[in-house]
Amino acid sequence: MTQQIPSTEPELAGVRNFRDVGGLPTVDGRRVRHGVLFRSGHLAHATEEDSAFLASLGLHTIFDFRNAADQKLEGPDVELPGVRNVNLPLSDPADGAEFWKMVRDGDLDQLRGILGDGKAADRMIASYRTIVVERTAEHSRVLHALAEDSVPALMHCAAGKDRAGLSVAVTLLAVGVERDAIVADYLESNAKHRRYKVHRSGSASSAYTPEVMELLGPLFDARAEYLAAAFDTVETTWGGVDTYLEQGLGLTPATRELLRERLLD
Repeated sequence: MTQQIPSTEPELAGVRNFRDVGGLPTVDGRRVRHGVLFRSGHLAHATEEDSAFLASLGLHTIFDFRNAADQKLEGPDVELPGVRNVNLPLSDPADGAEFWKMVRDGDLDQLRGILGDGKAADRMIASYRTIVVERTAEHSRVLHALAEDSVPALMHCAAGKDRAGLSVAVTLLAVGVERDAIVADYLESNAKHRRYKVHRSGSASSAYTPEVMELLGPLFDARAEYLAAAFDTVETTWGGVDTYLEQGLGLTPATRELLRERLLD
């Protein structure tokens, strides 16, 4: 029996972007059960109070989609008693390492060069498309684990927006959640109290000027166009969601039904 958590969102001091995905409607009139699927940013800076709250959720598995570079920057997740931690990097540690170093350390001219004129948003769209096509094994593993025994589960990456956002979206697609509801949940990551804290070298006056923050914005925004690019890639690559789930992720109808039993009211 999974624990029913209050509908009021908790205020976690050291964990950004935490929320229960429960309540989202499916196309056939059901809803995602509360207390079985959570999402957040990384847990490396969780306070004792945060950890106590997370431990109270009765989690079975935490899926951490960060890579080694992320973990070096932020640190490992806090350990929660009795919870299985599964690290499934959804991007290679070397992928874009120089790019992210430039984001953290680059001066204004350098940032204009790599992010200006729509380059930042284009990079995000390309990243979403790539994850959908190249990370089918990881998404398959997550969905099969959820169908077998891994709920309640929490999915996170660094900000809880992109890699976790896509993984949550794929999970919700698999159980038939309405597309508009998936997008609305994804966009919740834009709330001020949920947003990832940007790391920049130098003094605040030079590192976080309005122009710098505008250039960085597309990297740290949740934008409907990013998720739309992922959905479009499913359509163009597999011809539709059902074929993607069956051929791309290896989900049988029986496994999808198990998922629905685990996650839906």
